[in-house]
Amino acid sequence: MTDEFHKPTQYSGDKFDTFVGGEDPAQISRVAHETANALLSRVRDNPESEIVDRLVAFTDQNGIDAVAELWARASPRSLPGALWRIYLLRALVRQDAVGTSFLFQRGSEIATSIDPVVAGATAPTGPDEITTLADQILRGLFEGDFAVALDRAAAFCRITALGCTSVADDSDATSPERATELTTRALRLSQTAAEFTSCARLWRSGTLD
Repeated sequence: MTDEFHKPTQYSGDKFDTFVGGEDPAQISRVAHETANALLSRVRDNPESEIVDRLVAFTDQNGIDAVAELWARASPRSLPGALWRIYLLRALVRQDAVGTSFLFQRGSEIATSIDPVVAGATAPTGPDEITTLADQILRGLFEGDFAVALDRAAAFCRITALGCTSVADDSDATSPERATELTTRALRLSQTAAEFTSCARLWRSGTLD
């Protein structure tokens, strides 16, 4: 999924490899886990709306790099890894709300699972609705059921992946490059959905660290 956000966040291909270059990987991992646990524990123990509002909008003022420096290298099936990917998901939505809402809406229309219900987006899902959904998912990490927020994120990814695949099929004859791009995006979103689902399972068992 990290690669999926290179283009919308205008990162070069090796950007993530240079965030904390030269530091001890064990130290990087320790800091990532400590900061994620400290932040989540403090906010969830006292979820004041003003503080949660600031956390949700943190990357709007400080950029996604600020979060990446802390958590981008963490395992996708860890607390910092989950937080990083949720922030990244929100960044994708906000940078292309029109395109993302189109893909999400397409996926919702052809989905045969309960994912549209789990994701919880208002239907029909336009740019405003998809932006609100991304905020709600991130907010849920801090003041709601953490595992449910991850399940919603996973459903969002699966629906959008389904939309990507559908549009790729439509584009295959007239725009094969676009079709390939969408197919790759769908695969990454599907992988991220599986990671979110794993994190939700670990959280419920008390083993997400």
